[in-house]
Amino acid sequence: MTDHRYSNVVDLFTGEPIETSASRRFIRLSPELDGLEMLYSNSSSGTDLYSLKVLCWGLRANGEVVGLVPWLNSIVPCPEIKDPLDGRFEGYYDPGIEEIFQEPPIHKIVELETAAEYFEYESSKADEVLQEIPDTIGTHAVFMDEGRENLTLTEVVSWRLHASGEIHGMLIDHDHVETTPVLPGDLCLYPAQEAREFRYFFQHHIANKIKSEDPEALAAIAALVTAP
Repeated sequence: MTDHRYSNVVDLFTGEPIETSASRRFIRLSPELDGLEMLYSNSSSGTDLYSLKVLCWGLRANGEVVGLVPWLNSIVPCPEIKDPLDGRFEGYYDPGIEEIFQEPPIHKIVELETAAEYFEYESSKADEVLQEIPDTIGTHAVFMDEGRENLTLTEVVSWRLHASGEIHGMLIDHDHVETTPVLPGDLCLYPAQEAREFRYFFQHHIANKIKSEDPEALAAIAALVTAP
C-alpha cells in the first residue's frame, strides 16, 4: 500500500516518483512478538554475526515496511545500519527455525497495511501522538551526568510514534506517577531522546551486564559515553 499523498512528486524526465522525507516517514508500527531478530556484523567481527531482537515493524508513507531496533541513541530501520565500524545490517533471523531472510514477514506487511487503512488519519500537528506501543524487548536508556562520573540505566516503558514520523522511547518520571503499573500513554512518561543526559539505548542482556558490573560491559559503555 502506498500513500499517494506523499508520493506525488515525480522526476520531470522519467516520470518516476521522487522520494521525499514526508514519503519516508513512519505512519504505523506493529510490535514484534515472535522473537525475530536482526543480524549484523562489523569490521572486527570477521565472519561472525551478532543479533539484536527486533522491537517492531514500521510502515512508511510510501508503503515500505522495515524492522526497527533501538541502536545507539535512536530507533533505526534495520536496513539503514551500514557503518562498517559500529555495525552493518546482514538480514533478519528467525531463531525458531534458524532461517535468515532479507524482507519483512508477509504477515507483518499485511497487518500494517490493513491497520493503516483502517485507522487512516492525517494530522496537521507534527508532535501529535499517532500510536504508542509497549517495549517488549527490555530496552534500557543509559544516562551520564555532566561530570561523566555517574551512570544510570532506566527501563523504557513504551515507544511513541508522532505525526512527524519520529519515534521516542518513553521513560517514567517517578515524581509524577499517580497510579501503578505505569502503562503506555501514562502522563508521567517522558521521551528519553529529549533528556540532556541521555546517551544510548541498550537491550536487556547488555543492561544486565552493566548492572552486574561486568568488566567488559563497563569498559565498553565507558568508551561510548565518554566519546566526544
